[in-house]
Amino acid sequence: MKSAQLTDTHTVAITDTAKPRPDADEVLVEIHACGVCTTDLHMYHGNLDVDFPTVPGHESAGEVVAVGSDVDAYEVGDRVAINPSVPCHECRACKAGRENLCHDLTSLGGAAKHVIDGAFAEYAAVPVGNLEPIGDLDYRTAAFAEPLGCVINGVDQVDLTSGETVVVVGAGFIGLLLVQALRASGAGTIVVSEPVDTRREVAKAVGADHTIDPTVTDPTTVIPNLVGDVDIAVEAVGLPQTIAQAHSLTGPGGRTLIFGVPPNDATIELSPYDLFFEEREVVSSYSLTPDTFARAVRLLQNGRIDVDTLVTDEFGLTGLETAFDQMEDNRGLKKIIYPAR
Repeated sequence: MKSAQLTDTHTVAITDTAKPRPDADEVLVEIHACGVCTTDLHMYHGNLDVDFPTVPGHESAGEVVAVGSDVDAYEVGDRVAINPSVPCHECRACKAGRENLCHDLTSLGGAAKHVIDGAFAEYAAVPVGNLEPIGDLDYRTAAFAEPLGCVINGVDQVDLTSGETVVVVGAGFIGLLLVQALRASGAGTIVVSEPVDTRREVAKAVGADHTIDPTVTDPTTVIPNLVGDVDIAVEAVGLPQTIAQAHSLTGPGGRTLIFGVPPNDATIELSPYDLFFEEREVVSSYSLTPDTFARAVRLLQNGRIDVDTLVTDEFGLTGLETAFDQMEDNRGLKKIIYPAR
């Protein structure tokens, strides 16, 4: 089979390797679509602890083409989305239903304690517990289940109450998914702060009530004047300055959600007195759980999330490096890889 391997930093090789054989508790999935994530870009740059060569790709969907001897839940021809996070099911976090915090997590093509080959390949062997049936949902849409599952996990952390006012800082792909998930969860007013004109336009198209350009006006002045107290501020960029900005926007009794991935040595200053006196909270979100993955598939199946507006570029395996280059330059939004092309 063909796969796109990272053989070193900044190096992608299209290789021919043997098709995987599923273990007794696995299925073999022919990959029909796989989204390109910023995590893949970090792996490409060597910013994550990666053992080369490796096959990245962890936002995928496809068709079951073989099943292991112990698998009864799926059969050849079933259409599925793949949850790439494989928990141990034995640690305290797993038993508490917080599999995203598993002490011994394995990822198919993503970031975790253990990383195995992912879905920028024609086929992948997947544990049966990491599949979700998608029915007649198209594969490109189903490939959004993994990032949407992460977004749902984030929305869960802020305990959104219907009608609350939310600010999303950053309207990249994830920020735009967050806008849609927050709208679907009952947010009253959604404001998006984003410097790129086209992304502000997309934010309005997918559910934002107001957008502002932070390079033209100061969000910490404009947004409170526009909507009053902010109940929830979501940071979807991953920079210390935008995290601090989101927290400064959070009103009394509000919550600041750190969703963007900051550098591991980043720090910000917080006033503990403000946290105390105004009962403000700072929460965070990491990855997804089997529950949020299943919920993501249901939202996609019922048309609650607009994915077509977010997909701007599509490639075969040989286009993966082009996708990385575009992401480096902030060109477009979601990139999709079709391994069979």
